[in-house]
Amino acid sequence: MRKTRNFSRIFVGVVFVFSGFVKGVDPLGTAYRIEDYLIAYGWEWALPFTLWLSVFLCALEFFLGMALLLNFRLKQLSWILLLVMIYFTGLTLYDAIYEPVPNCGCFGDAIALTNWQTFYKNVILIFFVFIIFFYRDKFRTPAPVPLQNIVLTIIFVGFTGFSIYQYNHLPLIDFREWHAGADLMPENNGKTKIYVIYSNKETGEVREYLSPDYPWNDSIWLSEWEFVDQRIDDSDVVKGHNLVINDMEGHDVSEFVIANPHYQFLLVAVDLQTVNREGFKKANRLFIQLSEQGYSFIVLTGSLKEEIIAYKHFVDPHLDFYYADDTELKTVIRSNPGLILLKDGIVIDKWHYYDFPELEDLEFILKNN
Repeated sequence: MRKTRNFSRIFVGVVFVFSGFVKGVDPLGTAYRIEDYLIAYGWEWALPFTLWLSVFLCALEFFLGMALLLNFRLKQLSWILLLVMIYFTGLTLYDAIYEPVPNCGCFGDAIALTNWQTFYKNVILIFFVFIIFFYRDKFRTPAPVPLQNIVLTIIFVGFTGFSIYQYNHLPLIDFREWHAGADLMPENNGKTKIYVIYSNKETGEVREYLSPDYPWNDSIWLSEWEFVDQRIDDSDVVKGHNLVINDMEGHDVSEFVIANPHYQFLLVAVDLQTVNREGFKKANRLFIQLSEQGYSFIVLTGSLKEEIIAYKHFVDPHLDFYYADDTELKTVIRSNPGLILLKDGIVIDKWHYYDFPELEDLEFILKNN
């Protein structure tokens, strides 16, 4: 039984440490997941606390995982562990049945699980948690209690500080598609196939053709067949990103911007009403300096046209604004505003507004990429 206890302790500990870390390294992304839950359950009053709740939950999960791995204070902490697992197992069962949110994000963006997969994962975990709980008095460690308390306090406080640091900068590890070095325009990309469906006017027979391989220029055939519908198959298309960029007139300029063979700067301002003003001012100064050297520099925002017009009074009049979905922009970069450097569809680098580079630093980057 000792081997079973220790296996349970180590297995659950590894899962908790991993889960806490991949969420804690991106606390803002975890906060977005919590927002989805609060909105789905009608708890909008708690939205202002999502970031701090995110930091606390990630630190608690990492803390419990480390306590299990170190075999520290398990007699007391097993109660918290059990209550946490009972609550989240019940929550994920509800999610799996009713799907109030599409993805709980239990492993952040590192591993995507469906709601049912998340529930099954918790069922497996809670089985081992029950073993830990029922045999909590059997776990022994030679470390004195005061030392255990000090180490666990350092772990909790340290990881909390780590998550806050990640929030004030960009995630140390970026699991999303817009990470530095990502190719947003993959080569050997498949093509979208368009199928047209025609019906025989007399017999009602239905035929499907891959466009343009059908007798569209045969007048006799056209007199007997009529167009019914079309079907689009993009299963062979490998998408490097899901961002759609529209200009002020509503034209899709995504490929023109992202596949720009020259250096392309994107200033992402998810919401102009909540954007960090000092960060935007610094970006505006960079725009003036870079535009004088001929570099392309634009703003992507999810704000309304009226908000853009009002905000233009605070920035250089030549700075161009483009529209993009605010949810997608939150995925692109965890900063409002945040700066991204692209070239030929490759993400060269990206910066949080606290870390916007000086012109001299950018010139070094531009010369070496």
